[in-house]
Amino acid sequence: MRELLIRQKQVLFFIIAGGLSAVVEIGSFKAFSTYLPHFFSGETNFHGIHYPLSNIFSTSCGIITNYFLSIWFVFERGKHSKRKEFAYFMAVSFISTLLSLGFFQVFYSFIFKDNINLIFYTLSPEMISKIAAILLVSILNYSVKKKVIFNG
Repeated sequence: MRELLIRQKQVLFFIIAGGLSAVVEIGSFKAFSTYLPHFFSGETNFHGIHYPLSNIFSTSCGIITNYFLSIWFVFERGKHSKRKEFAYFMAVSFISTLLSLGFFQVFYSFIFKDNINLIFYTLSPEMISKIAAILLVSILNYSVKKKVIFNG
């Protein structure tokens, strides 16, 4: 019973840490996707890739936030040294970033075409695509980080 409670607590903390990281990622994506096109005209459509720099920079902000929240609140230290743990975390995050970028492109190009009005805020297709990609990749992230990196 105690293990079940600990596991549920860990999942809850992972969701909270992921939520906070997602807020950082989505907020920084909004900022980057608003301002970078003024400096790089290809940012909105770079050979068919929409918002590549905004995605990469915002995902990096989210990954770094998630790493620190994960080691502080979610997972216990695994059998790896801090250096190896960080390297594994970054490798998994890099693969997750590629998946997230791929999902974003599919969502933005083919699925989400219209704004969603939430009364207090209107979500653009790029924001909806970013949120959907984050949600999809976060499930994979938890499993891999728990089993491979933090050996939980």
